[in-house]
Amino acid sequence: MTDLSHFPITKKWPAQHPERLQLYSLPTPNGVKVSILLEETGLPYEPHLVSFETQDQMSPEFLSLNPNNKIPAILDPNGPGGQPLALFESGAILLYIAEKTGQFIPKDAAARYETIQWVMFQMGGIGPMFGQLGFFNKFAGKDYEDKRPRDRYVAESKRLLGVLDKHLADRAWIMGDTYTIADIATFPWVRNLIGFYEAGDLVGFSEFKNVARVLEAFVARPAVVKGLGIPKRG
Repeated sequence: MTDLSHFPITKKWPAQHPERLQLYSLPTPNGVKVSILLEETGLPYEPHLVSFETQDQMSPEFLSLNPNNKIPAILDPNGPGGQPLALFESGAILLYIAEKTGQFIPKDAAARYETIQWVMFQMGGIGPMFGQLGFFNKFAGKDYEDKRPRDRYVAESKRLLGVLDKHLADRAWIMGDTYTIADIATFPWVRNLIGFYEAGDLVGFSEFKNVARVLEAFVARPAVVKGLGIPKRG
């Protein structure tokens, strides 16, 4: 049986199935990217809830795996060369799992890089901008009398949605007919923007018909339905 006991994180979150990939996460847009991909691939894994309410992400055990104290993070007992591999950053984890399983990333080199390009578009644009809009619209930022910060992120979120909407005009998915990690990276954030962040009207989401169409197809996938709730909140 695989021994993960030398990883400090397993002291706080013991592995019941140490032969499986260990996922340390929370069902946020970044967190569910990984649980959705794991469900889509069928790769065996064991999820562990990292609770923000109890500051789990700041614990020494979690920081031993991700010094940047952000979810998600993984520990794969069957990494390259048969050695355990610890990874953080959701984009890196998506690429790793897709390449490990040979799924949801094209084998053709050009299409592979185009897919990575759209993953980076989400990582560098959609995630940070939608997240800032959520802060200024729903959380502490909503109390600021000066609405210029909020409006800055509204405008940039609308611009990014416009880029995505135009790209999807004649495509079923971001990469065309093929569903990839680019979709898995992007659409949890779109869902969160109009759902949890309650910003659909602010960004005029009804204008982005193609984004709405693909989001509907995304959330109808059984693996997405399941992955959106993993890890289960306590």
